Amino acid sequence: MTGSAMPSGPPYGALVDPGFAALIAENRWLRAQLAHRRLLDLAAGVLAAQMRMSPSEAAEHLTALAEATGLSAGDIAADVVNAVAGSDEPADAFPTGQGTTASDHLAEARRARRTVTEAEAASTASEAARTLLRDGLSPYGADSLWLWQWVDHGCLRLAGYAGIGAAEAAAWQWIPPGAPGPFRAVLMEGTPLWFEEGPARGEILPGSSARAARALLPLFRRGKQVGLALVGWPGPTTLDGTLRRALTGLLDVGGTVLDTADPVRPAVSAPVLVDILDSLARPAALLRLHGSTRAPTVDHLNDEAVAALGSPHREEGVPLVRLFPLVHLELARMARRAGGGGRAQWAARLPMPARAGEHQPLLDVRVLPVGGERVLVLWHDTTDPGLAAARATARLQSVATFQDNLAGGETTWSEQAYAVFGLDRDEPPVPLEAMRGRLHRDDGEALTELLARLTAHQTGAQAVLRVVLPSGAVRHVRVAAEPLISGGVVTGIAGVYQDVSDSRRTEAALTATFDQLTAVHQQAETRHQLALQLQRAIVPEVPASLELPGDLTVAVRYRPATEEYRVGGDWYDVLALPSGKILVTVGDIAGHGIDSVTGMVALRNAQRALAFTGDSPRRLMGWLNELTLRTGGGTTATAVCALYDPEDGGLLWSSAGHLPMLLLRDGRARLLDPPRDVLLGAVPSFSYREQRIGLRPGDTLLLYTDGLVERRHAGLDEGLARLAAEAERIGDREPDLLVDELLSTATGDTDDDTSLVAVRVGGGRRS
Repeated sequence: MTGSAMPSGPPYGALVDPGFAALIAENRWLRAQLAHRRLLDLAAGVLAAQMRMSPSEAAEHLTALAEATGLSAGDIAADVVNAVAGSDEPADAFPTGQGTTASDHLAEARRARRTVTEAEAASTASEAARTLLRDGLSPYGADSLWLWQWVDHGCLRLAGYAGIGAAEAAAWQWIPPGAPGPFRAVLMEGTPLWFEEGPARGEILPGSSARAARALLPLFRRGKQVGLALVGWPGPTTLDGTLRRALTGLLDVGGTVLDTADPVRPAVSAPVLVDILDSLARPAALLRLHGSTRAPTVDHLNDEAVAALGSPHREEGVPLVRLFPLVHLELARMARRAGGGGRAQWAARLPMPARAGEHQPLLDVRVLPVGGERVLVLWHDTTDPGLAAARATARLQSVATFQDNLAGGETTWSEQAYAVFGLDRDEPPVPLEAMRGRLHRDDGEALTELLARLTAHQTGAQAVLRVVLPSGAVRHVRVAAEPLISGGVVTGIAGVYQDVSDSRRTEAALTATFDQLTAVHQQAETRHQLALQLQRAIVPEVPASLELPGDLTVAVRYRPATEEYRVGGDWYDVLALPSGKILVTVGDIAGHGIDSVTGMVALRNAQRALAFTGDSPRRLMGWLNELTLRTGGGTTATAVCALYDPEDGGLLWSSAGHLPMLLLRDGRARLLDPPRDVLLGAVPSFSYREQRIGLRPGDTLLLYTDGLVERRHAGLDEGLARLAAEAERIGDREPDLLVDELLSTATGDTDDDTSLVAVRVGGGRRS
């Protein structure tokens, strides 16, 4: 977003006093004279050195030259300085057009020199930026200029700007170290970047629109890079060699400006803040802190706040106690803390009533500093489901939420995350990408694969990593994360950390015991048979081809994991219900081992029993979710549950984070996008959704688990596409032959077990 330059008048649109306006005009005149005198002094110094005369003689000679040529002293001075400073600039380094003459080029060079000199004489970086934009860059069509200074710890701090609004300047006040994209490229290479139609997709720069032209240039001082300059245009613009040379010459002064000017944080003006508050769809108030007591008053309420508080007060400076009589002490404490450089955000955990029994409570209060002595108070008058869900997650033992902002380099942890990683609350949170140094040395590859799935493949993923605490102890932490995508680009990562050390220790003990038992049997075939017998006892195979009511033919196959002794958590079920409907389901417990097997047994048997209630798939999913939370020991699972009605051919189905079902119809394969609902065992009291599709005679529906399609070094979308193509190729096979051939050509290589169910409507062999 863009805006106009910062208002120069008093706050809230008051009229400027005529005397004050005259003072401003006089100040501008004095600064122009200072810049003019600086240019004359530079030229006199050049002449004194070249002609071996005193400074006073050089000044007199400069005046004589001006009188002899009929030019102004400023033009002569600009020519002298340009001759010694930029003598190698070609004649086409300035705008050209039909009828452009050498004198036009000379006039342009003089204008550029006067602009640079005036910028050097400016007392602040923003004043220099306004001069450079107004007199130097706007003739080339530019409408904005940003100047960032490279400060300690590798940060870029906005030192001056022109042609943009104060709110936008505040949003880009800081650019963190290591920021990806154009900023990092220019800082590392020290060469300009030119964007004629805006930055590339996924790269973020300030500007009036995504396709507006921009130029990002390094700024140097005495050969050392000290910052960056960004020039913006209102739309796409051809940035040819002529324009590039001119801009580079004009902005040579930028390093001097940064080195001599004291950067000032752009304070957001009151009118801008009021406009922002009035555009919000939630209650908001602008507070001001006064004097040594820092007592806050209310300067502005937006319409939502007036409605929530039932207050007629619109005037500036209303005491806090009049609007928030029951919570003014708590709000004042929060405001003083935010205004004094404390935490930038504070969230109330409990509702805070404005007036008992009269108005809605204040929920999820936020207090943020906005510059100067002002703070902003935001709240809700009804519960925000997202915030409520986050608080509910935080109540779960050993579970913590996190969010990484890849564009801004910021990481946010819930309070529980600090305990999971053994860190103090005042230590900075660690981004997932930077977690490698805190992991067991053998888990680096697992972290790499997890990040690749999130960022490169843009899909959700989870892994269990061994975290080495500061004390030296090792803790097993499950990471379940989702990519945050904007415009097709991953801009962040959000997810959950869960301490699963206890369950891992139990599984390790069981696995060690099982290893001892299997060690007695020296032959690999014995281990294989043991695993298969255990799996078949839990999920028995159905006949090669099963006929069901409604003229359905069903074929089911199960393939155990490569490591036979690590029994997996896949399950499937096909069941005719008393209502005449057919239950078809597939699920997958996370992980392997005894925990996964016992969890799978509980879920499969519970689903069978619950299906006899006649309730819908979404209700069945909701019950299974609660069962997983209470009996799974932190385990999660994916599942898809479908009910087929032979009466009308309708299939009603629900999914808990499972892979999409595949429909084969008329020789074509189509993935049925599932509802975007969470895994079983992730969030309590979750309401699952369901969808309906009509099946026709000849249709074949495939349900499967991830072992069929997942590959270690390829995206899930590639595996699904290969499955669809292979199913189309052999779709005319009988269901039992279809599942056998699909298993034999399966592309999955993750050593995971695989379940596959094929359901065909219409029974008989297809031609």
